[in-house]
Amino acid sequence: MYGKYKNVETVKPGGLELKDRLVGVQRVTKVTKGGRAFGFSAIVVVGDEKGVVGHGLGKSKEVATAIAKAIEDAKKNLVRIPLSKGTLPHEQKGKYGGARVYIQPASHGTGVIAGGAVRAVLESVGVQDVLSKSQGSSNPHNVVKATFDALLQLRDARTVAAQRGIALEKVFKG
Repeated sequence: MYGKYKNVETVKPGGLELKDRLVGVQRVTKVTKGGRAFGFSAIVVVGDEKGVVGHGLGKSKEVATAIAKAIEDAKKNLVRIPLSKGTLPHEQKGKYGGARVYIQPASHGTGVIAGGAVRAVLESVGVQDVLSKSQGSSNPHNVVKATFDALLQLRDARTVAAQRGIALEKVFKG
């Protein structure tokens, strides 16, 4: 699922205290010869608020089972996101479908300035101070995936130093 990203650390759900956040529930209608058949799809974000997060989609005839399936799917897709002092290491843009998301680190005390689906993902990761802007499509499925696209591209200073083959101090001083 995360094949196109470098240095993505997948995480097993065992031993983690995961909290789930419901991003959205949609009612889906299928017209058949006997009338309308209703179903539900739910998108959920789970995270331990310490840098581990995942998202999942569940579909069912009942809302409760759709949410339960979404939570199980989210637990299968957990990844570790680098954080620094309650915010992000650097600014980043993410894109998925028609949705574009811009996230930027903020100073201590700013809080999570984000709307809807972006807020759910960032709070599940454990970011306390961040600025964000969601542009283009407001479809929650695509906004969540665009936010994950941005988060998975984040690199902390140690990773940058290792990739460039230089000392950690040289990353900051040039």
